[in-house]
Amino acid sequence: MEEKVYLDKLAKRDIKPTAIRLLILKSMMEAGRAVSQLDLETLLDTVDKSTISRTITLFLSHHLIHSIDDGSGSWKYAVCDDACNCVLKDLHSHFYCERCHRTFCLEKIHIPVIDLPKGFTLNSVNYVVKGVCAGCSRVGD
Repeated sequence: MEEKVYLDKLAKRDIKPTAIRLLILKSMMEAGRAVSQLDLETLLDTVDKSTISRTITLFLSHHLIHSIDDGSGSWKYAVCDDACNCVLKDLHSHFYCERCHRTFCLEKIHIPVIDLPKGFTLNSVNYVVKGVCAGCSRVGD
């Protein structure tokens, strides 16, 4: 992808572009799946861990990325599409592969609406489907 794509994504979320922010965003988008902080540290071994952590926090606060608790014990992060504001209507399902331990956004599969009893307040929803991804299903075919 061209650098302009990354610059535009940062600009839409009012994030000042720096070389490190562009590098982290590019790595996340090129991964094609949700990534953990450890994944980013491995991919970007010359970037300080605290810099990656601060960048993730910044990206989350500006709704450039969303976080996923896939049950693996490590938060995963994925880049939001341009229309996403990380509100309930924007939430989608995620798929965790039990074989390769990767997590994928299923953006076209929205989280089911749940009618809560009176007095209950919804703050967040985590909808993760677990199984074997297409790539792992092909192994051994």
